[in-house]
Amino acid sequence: MPKTAVEEAMQTVEILREEFIEAPIDVVFETVLEQMGPLNEKPDGEPMPLTLEPWPGGRWFRDLGDNAGHFWGHVQAIKPPELLEICGPLFMSTPAVSNVQYRLKNEGTGTRLRFCHRAAGWLPEDVRDGLNVGKGWANILNRVREHAEGKGRKESK
Repeated sequence: MPKTAVEEAMQTVEILREEFIEAPIDVVFETVLEQMGPLNEKPDGEPMPLTLEPWPGGRWFRDLGDNAGHFWGHVQAIKPPELLEICGPLFMSTPAVSNVQYRLKNEGTGTRLRFCHRAAGWLPEDVRDGLNVGKGWANILNRVREHAEGKGRKESK
């Protein structure tokens, strides 16, 4: 008789990052929304625009046109300009769920951004090791810092 069920342990991953960004908190928050949405890019620089609806229950998804695409998650909590929290499968096509949090706080002349991505479920190896996923988030956070600091310099002139 063929085997129809395989018992596997649930896996988890946690990625934590903290950045100080030399820009006002409202500029950083706006930039997070842009970089998670229409200005999103793959780590190699190839554009990968996403739609992020910035309200509770809003969708975060990739629209490929012709009713094709990929659902990444829902906005679980949003408190501009201090918190953006998203839950959903993100980029995984496995039985898994993620929680992503951006927490921002005024600090001196800039903004302290604390980032956390936690996932649980049947995670692919390239997610479980945290390396590739960590590189992707580092890419987004670097773009947030660069763009926000560029906007902050323009506003202070």
